[in-house]
Amino acid sequence: MVDLQSILAGHRSKSSHKELHDKGGDEANQLKASLSEIPDLFFDRIVVDYKLSRIEILVLMYIYRRVWCYPNLHRDYGISPMMSHTEMAKVLALPIEDVYSALRKLEEQEFIKTIRAGQYFVRRYFSRKNDEELGQNYSDFDV
Repeated sequence: MVDLQSILAGHRSKSSHKELHDKGGDEANQLKASLSEIPDLFFDRIVVDYKLSRIEILVLMYIYRRVWCYPNLHRDYGISPMMSHTEMAKVLALPIEDVYSALRKLEEQEFIKTIRAGQYFVRRYFSRKNDEELGQNYSDFDV
């Protein structure tokens, strides 16, 4: 699957992309191919049914990838490693206020649960119902 952040970070108008290549700019060579497993369920049900904003999708995918797609000692429990909100805002190129707002909205919709500031519980299949249907358990851990 294609990495959502790479697509968004690499999006440029045709003219600016052509100028970079004409100038031989380093920026054109910075993107590297990488893959993250995001369940089709996200695209088929979650995005359609919940109408998440662009920022909420970015934040959810950032946290999801930290929990499920990268090496993580707490993966069996669906818990993210500790992360900095400032770092998250910087990586996603968002104002910190937008990150905080998205985190609140994602928690209201029960996609994430705050363990403590910078550490979150994220269900493998995004909702309790989907986890139960698809047989995901969390070693009896539930928030």
